[in-house]
Amino acid sequence: MSLRLKFNLILVVMGIFGLLVAGLIAYDLQIKHAREEVLETAAILMESTLAVRDYTVDEVRPLISAGSGDFVVQTVPAYAASKYVHNLQQKRPNYSYKEAALNPTNPLNRATDWEVDIIDHFRTHDIPEMVGERETPIGKTLYLSRPIRITNPSCLVCHSTPAAAPAGLLDRYGNSNGFGWQLNEVIGAQIVTVPQSVALQRAHHEFYLFMGALLGVFLVVGFALNLLLHRFVIAPVIKMAEHADKVSTGTLDLPELTVHGKDEIASLGRSFNRMQRSLGSAVNMLNDTLE
Repeated sequence: MSLRLKFNLILVVMGIFGLLVAGLIAYDLQIKHAREEVLETAAILMESTLAVRDYTVDEVRPLISAGSGDFVVQTVPAYAASKYVHNLQQKRPNYSYKEAALNPTNPLNRATDWEVDIIDHFRTHDIPEMVGERETPIGKTLYLSRPIRITNPSCLVCHSTPAAAPAGLLDRYGNSNGFGWQLNEVIGAQIVTVPQSVALQRAHHEFYLFMGALLGVFLVVGFALNLLLHRFVIAPVIKMAEHADKVSTGTLDLPELTVHGKDEIASLGRSFNRMQRSLGSAVNMLNDTLE
């Protein structure tokens, strides 16, 4: 096995090992960053809906309620937040927001099976929010959820008993749902759902670009190392080997090897020149003795 082949085998093995390690680390970081990006998007959407809710309670409800005692659905924070996200879905249809409840006033807000699991978790665990993933027809999605806890006694005006609820609310939703809520009770959860497919596709694309660039650098470095190996090691060694073959067959009048530098190959060349001179002197002395 030639020196060049040994060198390239070692280079390839180390290169493959390095690419695998770098690939595993880079892939893990890319997926982690993609998930963080999706989670940040979900958090922004959640905070936006909360801002709409607060605006509705602080600004819209006082203005509308001041002129009329009738129930106006536009003054309901959950309705305003849902309409806000509904408008957003015109351009981002895969983004969703739902105020899921076990006993909602609006039947559209009734929790599905997986949403019930989230609400039950909030009812049994005192945590501010929960993050998770689930498979959907559009691919893997990430959800961010926060509990809906009744902390404002004024909420019970509409949700304690049908008798205490505004007539407009009963006319719109009936008297079968959304009643019997208790103060400090977790009655539902705000759930924001954001698709991960776009972020994951971008992460995969960036990963492939990184690995391609890394492979390109490895190939360029390998080619450069092979050139240097040939220039400073293999070519001088081949030249010395050919010179040694001629000397070993009795051709002693060859000019000495041209040696430059102070590296190991140059040192070997000088040693070979000294050996050639010594061998020539010994042969000449032997010839003189025989004569």
